[in-house]
Amino acid sequence: MPVVEAKDIRELVHFGEDAPSRRTLFESVRLWSEVVCLQGNQRLGPIADPASDAIVAVVAGEIAAQVGKDRKRMKQWESALVPATVELSVANASEEPSVVLIVAAPPPASTEIV
Repeated sequence: MPVVEAKDIRELVHFGEDAPSRRTLFESVRLWSEVVCLQGNQRLGPIADPASDAIVAVVAGEIAAQVGKDRKRMKQWESALVPATVELSVANASEEPSVVLIVAAPPPASTEIV
């Protein structure tokens, strides 16, 4: 019988002085997710994977997201699809810090910036 593994996302919210904080939320053979915390003018990306689709969801704050060549300002609770092979970049877009959830399936070959 499977056991539910629950995590409080707030425990992964930490902000780095010089760079975004990235902490894995869940990882399995079929799925990978991380919480990214951005403050000031911090940004992450571009990141991409040739075989993984992903979603990016704003948990708190406001970000500027670039998915491929498309740009969108996103607020709390908004999300966007990032198809495989398409690059994603996110940047904090307000004076307040931002928290972003990224989920990819299957897990990317690398979670490092490309």
